[in-house]
Amino acid sequence: MNKGGGMKKMKYVLVTGGVVSGLGKGVTASSIGVLLKACGLRVTSIKIDPYLNTDAGTMSPFEHGEVYVLDDGGEVDLDLGNYERFLDIKLTRDNNITTGKIYQAVIDKERRGDYLGKTVQVVPHITDAIQEWIERVALIPVDGQPGPADVCVIELGGTIGDIESMPFTEALGQFSYRVGAGNFCLIHVSLVPVISAVGEQKTKPTQHSVRGLRSLGLTPNILACRSTSALEENVKQKLSQFCHVPAENIITLYDVPNIWHLPSLLRDQKAHEGILGALNLPGFVNVAREPNLKEWTSRAEFCDKLLEPVRIAVVGKYTGLSDSYLSLLKALLHASVSLRKKLVVDWVPASDIEDETARENPDAYKAAWKLLKGADGVLVPGGFGDRGVEGKILAAKYARENRIPFLGICLGMQIAVIEFARSILGLQDANSTEFDPDTKSPCVVFMPEGSKTHLGGTMRLGSRRTYFQVMDSKSAKLYGNRGFVDERHRHRYEVNPDMVSSLEDAGLSFTGKDETGQRMEIVELPSHPYYIGTQFHPEFKSRPGKPSALFLGLIAAACGQLDPLLHAHKIPYGMAKKISLYQNGNATKFAKIPADGIYSNCNGVHA
Repeated sequence: MNKGGGMKKMKYVLVTGGVVSGLGKGVTASSIGVLLKACGLRVTSIKIDPYLNTDAGTMSPFEHGEVYVLDDGGEVDLDLGNYERFLDIKLTRDNNITTGKIYQAVIDKERRGDYLGKTVQVVPHITDAIQEWIERVALIPVDGQPGPADVCVIELGGTIGDIESMPFTEALGQFSYRVGAGNFCLIHVSLVPVISAVGEQKTKPTQHSVRGLRSLGLTPNILACRSTSALEENVKQKLSQFCHVPAENIITLYDVPNIWHLPSLLRDQKAHEGILGALNLPGFVNVAREPNLKEWTSRAEFCDKLLEPVRIAVVGKYTGLSDSYLSLLKALLHASVSLRKKLVVDWVPASDIEDETARENPDAYKAAWKLLKGADGVLVPGGFGDRGVEGKILAAKYARENRIPFLGICLGMQIAVIEFARSILGLQDANSTEFDPDTKSPCVVFMPEGSKTHLGGTMRLGSRRTYFQVMDSKSAKLYGNRGFVDERHRHRYEVNPDMVSSLEDAGLSFTGKDETGQRMEIVELPSHPYYIGTQFHPEFKSRPGKPSALFLGLIAAACGQLDPLLHAHKIPYGMAKKISLYQNGNATKFAKIPADGIYSNCNGVHA
């Protein structure tokens, strides 16, 4: 309700990008959400991806980064993961709009005859469908409270001027007029490059970008300029003059030690005042004029001060692009910060530790094994296809035999079972039917409800319940001795239930199963300091200050802190409440660390 007593109207913040892609629109949109939430507003988010795919499920991680999985089974863009982590919300598959979804919905209506003989066109039918989708999804509660949010933050993927995004820009131009001036705020993220020869901040790219934006019927309220340092005052004045944006509404998104600083960076430049003013929100009850970001500021500063490293080797297929494992990296970071360690990630291409590489490229082979053997813990993430599988099996074997803390996720759990069957049960041909359909020892088999002809949306997806079978197990203790846990899944293959008894007789323990008892969800090696595999993806529900239980266990084991954690029978989720314990005033501040505090050996690439 507003002060006048009438029903409140939904407010919309649109974030667009110009000049080049990869400016950080997703993190900016997430930080804007944090800022508004800190002002006492309820926030939801929508990501628009102009590609023709129905969803992100069939795209290679090299194409578009990781596929993020939601509770409802939606396979979506990784930016929805940023929204969920920053805002601590649970989104739905409809919060990710794609060209494929919109056109499919319109064509389905046309086939049903809903358009009553009209010629179906981009304008008005596609543009109307986009606007109706936004209005419908914005009303879905995502924060666990009843009723719709106060503000919906919309991120338009791609760059202004892209051919594929034209229907969306047209629809959003109409939408801004439809909802009214006091209910719509446009924030344009652009680039202000610095030419090294003269050291001058150049405004021309942003000027052209804003001109293109205006020609499409969209007028920016706020300019968020990416640059290496804060914008000089004369540069702000120039942008204000040529882009018709007040100087106080031009903010700089300059480089910061880690992305948890971004909400504070926006607040310090009074971005919230520009947004609240554009949305006519000061008239709302309980809207704070000054956002409370104490928890975010404390966490960001604490992360900067971490000095004692913990090295985790990630043995995967897509190690050339860290965005392929973005949620996994965030989960490792959340856990390491909670345990007061500086995360160092060593990327190990799985195929590089295979015997074939030793023959063809011995230098890459030696370098990969050196990284693996120098790590405090080993993590094998999920993946599809047979490339690098034997390398992952070798990594699991190394961790098992040398008692190195190990966490295998999805395929990582499956290869741990295969390795155990080969090494301990003596089944040398043990394999997954995904990689060897004719194996005589199928440790991993195709799920009966899957599809081998249609790849999109045909896996076991979304939140499913796992019931603990052994309460005295590490996994059960890490999850707080609960009887069950709900985690997100994305897989077509699973451990063969016919081989479970043989594996357990040999020492493996399946400590978590589904409600039928036929699906293996968690596997442990009780005789090992920390050797756990999960069929589900625990990284998707990790949050800053609320680390995933099994990632926390991995980092704790890698640091020699697992026993105190297990004896406590609970996870220190309340890092925000304990943050004052970390601020002892005598910690040395590290001068400059990569974004998110994640160090990487991958040519400086970090998450």
